[in-house]
Amino acid sequence: MPTMSDFNKAVEASQVPPDTMLTVEVGGDSVLIANVDGKYYGMGAICTHEEWDLSEGTLEDTAVTCAGHGTVWDLKTGKGVFDEPVPNEPLYDVKEEGGFLYVRKH
Repeated sequence: MPTMSDFNKAVEASQVPPDTMLTVEVGGDSVLIANVDGKYYGMGAICTHEEWDLSEGTLEDTAVTCAGHGTVWDLKTGKGVFDEPVPNEPLYDVKEEGGFLYVRKH
């Protein structure tokens, strides 16, 4: 069972209000943190198709659409749907504590 010492401090929770997403740099990784109705999700932030920052796209429920070419990513699985196969995005666990968000690679 992971403890808080397994997580890295990422950003103040207030910077990711409900139904928004933000890219943060944590431990050398670009991590997309999304707040969907008060639940936080973490996923790789750089589209594996054409390397766009996914936070520039749109968020609808747990689907992130890349602004670059329209790849749709599932925040729960890291899988992308596009015309051609694309590698999955890595997933991150996100915890809120003391007004901050912490992440760790899943």
